Amino acid sequence: MTRKYTLSPWSLEDLYPSHDGPEIKTAFEKLENMAKDFEAYREKLTPEIEFEDFMDIVKEVEASTLLAYPLGAYPGLLFAADTQNQEAQALQARVQQFLAKIKNQTMFFSLWWKELDVENAQRLMKSADGYRYWLEEMRHFKPYTLTEPEEKIINIKDVNGVHALVTLYDSITNRYVFKVEVDGEIEEMTRGQLMSLVRSPNPDHRSAAYQELYKVYGDDGPILGQMYQTLIRDWRAENMDLRGYTNPISARNLINDLPDDVVYTLLDVCEKNADVFQDYFKLKAKWLGIDKLRRYDIYAPVSESDKEFDFDEGVKLTLEAFEDFDPRIAELAMKVFEEDHIDSEVRKGKQGGAFCASIVPDHTPYVKVNYQGKADDVATLAHELGHAIHAMLAFGNNVFTFHSALPMAENASTFAEMLLVDRLLEEEEDPSVRRDILFAQVDDAYATIMRQIFFAMFEVTAHDMVAEGATVDQLAEAYYENLEKQFGDSVALSEEFKWEWVSIPHFLHVPFYVYAYSFGQLLVLSLYKQYKEEGESFKPRYIKILEAGGSASPVAICADAGLDITQAEFWQGGFDVIRDMVKELEEIPIE
Repeated sequence: MTRKYTLSPWSLEDLYPSHDGPEIKTAFEKLENMAKDFEAYREKLTPEIEFEDFMDIVKEVEASTLLAYPLGAYPGLLFAADTQNQEAQALQARVQQFLAKIKNQTMFFSLWWKELDVENAQRLMKSADGYRYWLEEMRHFKPYTLTEPEEKIINIKDVNGVHALVTLYDSITNRYVFKVEVDGEIEEMTRGQLMSLVRSPNPDHRSAAYQELYKVYGDDGPILGQMYQTLIRDWRAENMDLRGYTNPISARNLINDLPDDVVYTLLDVCEKNADVFQDYFKLKAKWLGIDKLRRYDIYAPVSESDKEFDFDEGVKLTLEAFEDFDPRIAELAMKVFEEDHIDSEVRKGKQGGAFCASIVPDHTPYVKVNYQGKADDVATLAHELGHAIHAMLAFGNNVFTFHSALPMAENASTFAEMLLVDRLLEEEEDPSVRRDILFAQVDDAYATIMRQIFFAMFEVTAHDMVAEGATVDQLAEAYYENLEKQFGDSVALSEEFKWEWVSIPHFLHVPFYVYAYSFGQLLVLSLYKQYKEEGESFKPRYIKILEAGGSASPVAICADAGLDITQAEFWQGGFDVIRDMVKELEEIPIE
């Protein structure tokens, strides 16, 4: 690997050369014409439609989707790169409005398909190779689908309502500047820079970072909380009052194609195993030489190691870890860099956090990180590249079945992190760094499993409370109680953490997304254990899971790999792995 990797913004030219060029204009015009022509198919939609005619319609839907997805993604990526970019904000609003209009013009097909009798639906699906699962999944929503005029109104309402409110939340929160005293000087930081301090060996840095974070969010807490309340009311009004779902989370579960019982089993097993992390936090307090961890100390390193990885080193370590597993995996990850589809630098106005945007088959995904040189940043890089690899392995599917359901989407990303950790442990000779890596594994398991599950539990509570007229302050109190239950007597909480919930973008962007992280991490712990036991024979089976993309339900994809996710025993197995990790740490003599 002779290339020198440097921090840089991404290039979106593979999507569109500019936000106001002729290519964008052509896409608008072409989609508008396709939608207009598509309306001619309405009269052909009878129960007796011939299979060939039916597939012609499906292919037309596919063609327009392949054009609409890049158009929809482009302004979002522009906005993520600079949340204060007014052109990006204006284009995003215009595109959302336009795509809602296109969806309204063409939705008659999906409505007809959901209402079609079972016998004819089976007749048409029987030979629809590659499209069958998409067609089956569409029909799952039949009980919750409204009339065509009602569905059209909801699409228009969403653009000017919830989508606009989420954009406003992002614009406000990504303008925040955080001021913290570091080594005697006040420094201004982005959220990403601030959060690097929560893993500092200096306890004053950790407490100052969290106090400043939730002071800034808490000052706007009443406003941000009102935004969240509004989104909850909208979610409930549409999904329960209009569509008839039994509870708010059921709407997300159906989108994920997961039975409610599977999700409730996951939540229940996680809650029952909260003690494993509580025991871990008590152990960590001993390593840090304190009686009890403060919430500020959750991610504290257990030694004074301050090792950093420049971007080139972090990329190469990650690619080498992938290469060790399978050269094909590393080659796919390299495409993200070769095509300048990664935005890695930290800058003001850039959206915090990290994500991977997989748009359509055969288009290399886009990866956004805010890289600052910590081991955690290398892990985040591996995580997001894992998402990209997953998408590229699924390129053999059509645009409808290429994206994984959310719970399966965290599979490759978390697995990629574990490959990286193995590589770091293999190369690292400094015992203090090795200890930090081992402790960081359990820290990350906490952050990905328990923290996210308690987030989901708070969402369930918040949706019910808002329906009963709860105030923002009452939601803040409920969140604090959620933290007390999560940590028990293992961690000392501070008052400002009651505002943590208004700082979690997922709550607003994708309600009930967060349990997917716990699902993915526990699934990967099981898969990784198999990998360590089976070696080379495991790899083809794992690659097959990733290649499936969203071409089957999570239950079916996992069953094909010999995993029964409907049983509590499966999820408990993941926690058994974590308990073994904690026991391993307990056996290391405390220095």
